[in-house]
Amino acid sequence: MEITFLGHSCFKLKGKGITVLIDPFDPKEVGLKFPSQKADVVVVSHNHDDHNYLEGVSGPVARNEIYVIDRPGEYEIGGVEIKSYSTCHDDKEGKERGRNLVSIVRMEDVFLAHLGDLGHELSEKKLEGIGGIDVLLVPVGGKVTLGAKEAVKVVKQLEPSLIIPMHYQEVGLSDKYSFLAPVDDFVKEMGAESKMVREKKLRVVKADLETEEGKIVIMEV
Repeated sequence: MEITFLGHSCFKLKGKGITVLIDPFDPKEVGLKFPSQKADVVVVSHNHDDHNYLEGVSGPVARNEIYVIDRPGEYEIGGVEIKSYSTCHDDKEGKERGRNLVSIVRMEDVFLAHLGDLGHELSEKKLEGIGGIDVLLVPVGGKVTLGAKEAVKVVKQLEPSLIIPMHYQEVGLSDKYSFLAPVDDFVKEMGAESKMVREKKLRVVKADLETEEGKIVIMEV
């Protein structure tokens, strides 16, 4: 699995068969550049402009049409398995910001979880459904999602091999997102400065994950 970070909460996952794009954002809303993308599957965690920019996806790569996942369920597309679970965008049962999808992608035997704009810790029932996770994409910027302390709690719940933070303060981000905390706050809260690396593109192989435990990867656009 090849992982590319496009900014904010958007990632592109490329396997041998198909390409999956998660949470494309409207550049006018977010302030970051978003070149037109091609993907076979687009996962939308929730219907906000910084996560649902389907207009930015120009077409499929290996299929005849783009498949959009924006609701809970179990899906199998081109050999890739995706399970999406309903959660909340806040810690008030969705009363403040509505619902959110947590999606588990199984590609080339690697299990990757994208938490969307999760706003609370995961229940035991959700944890049982999610199961073992190799790579965790977790929001850490706070206020409208998990903050550093809450994100660390969720990391400990899921115990992934690789941790990739998202939804934090970035250079070029619109002023309307000035409330987001920097990623360094999360790294310090994890106490994992020595386990942190920076990558522009990440190639994940299942066999290599056996030697990883709690490694933080800061993805660069």
